[in-house]
Amino acid sequence: MVRPYLPLNALRAFEASARHLSFTRAGIELRVTQAAVSQQVRSLEQRMGVQLFRRLPRGLLITAEGEALLPVVGDAFDRLATTLDRVGSGKVRELLVVGAVGTFAVGWLLPRLEDFRRAHPFVELRLSTNNNRVDMAAEGLDFSIRFGNGAWHGLDATELFDAPLTPLCTPALAAGMQAPEDLIELTLLRSYRTDEWARWFAAAGVELPQNIASAIVFDSSLAMMEAAEQGVGVALAPALMFSRQMRNGSIRRPFPASISLGSYWLTKLKSRTPSAAMTAFAEWIAAQAPDSAAPPVPSLANDAFADVTSCRLSPWPRPSA
Repeated sequence: MVRPYLPLNALRAFEASARHLSFTRAGIELRVTQAAVSQQVRSLEQRMGVQLFRRLPRGLLITAEGEALLPVVGDAFDRLATTLDRVGSGKVRELLVVGAVGTFAVGWLLPRLEDFRRAHPFVELRLSTNNNRVDMAAEGLDFSIRFGNGAWHGLDATELFDAPLTPLCTPALAAGMQAPEDLIELTLLRSYRTDEWARWFAAAGVELPQNIASAIVFDSSLAMMEAAEQGVGVALAPALMFSRQMRNGSIRRPFPASISLGSYWLTKLKSRTPSAAMTAFAEWIAAQAPDSAAPPVPSLANDAFADVTSCRLSPWPRPSA
């Protein structure tokens, strides 16, 4: 179906008339005569084949068709004005859509986003969070930051850094522990990976306890750590992502032992050619390497400072010329 050409002047005349419900006041706003506005609106009605206003002795009454058209036309003019203003002032920005595991977004990325904004003001960043399950093509993502081993079909993946898991809990729970075996009597919190607590106990030199199966399972480390902060139990989580809670004292790390089950990765579709905004973001996140390791946090087990993680970053390749 061929749609009728709708002149901008006619649409502007309609929008102004609908706001004022008067051709006269619309003409004053647009600096044309009342007759010119009326003719523009009538021409628009003829092209569309619908009546947009009922002409009354004193003013106008907008029809149902006019009411349906008004917000669409108003929004279109607003967006056009905003874009023209940005182009005219040299403030055109490039959109970048990034998805990230919620734990990474809240615990690592958000505290650093102001630095990225200052360094790259031309990028308009849109951030969405997920629980590590994402369809980049369907969601229109330029990048996705995920946790795992880097092997995802159809994706290019650049390793950001490892994030070992370690027990984290409230200071009150931590104060009652002397050795890793003490965890056996407490409620354990974990992700969907069934073997992570077993692997941590093995790393700590403790025989596998029988109550592992009764651990509370979460699909988000953020929810798991909220439960830990409320004293529900002991979480097995990446300490680096919760360094803020550890610094303010709401969470403690009772033992230094940790296990590594994967890294955080910056991924993109293999078919996606990096844009200027994508290259800027990839290079910026790679440059955060010196800032990635959280400050050491005291371990109650030995009163010493334990390293939270080690970091390895490499820059994203620039788009080919």
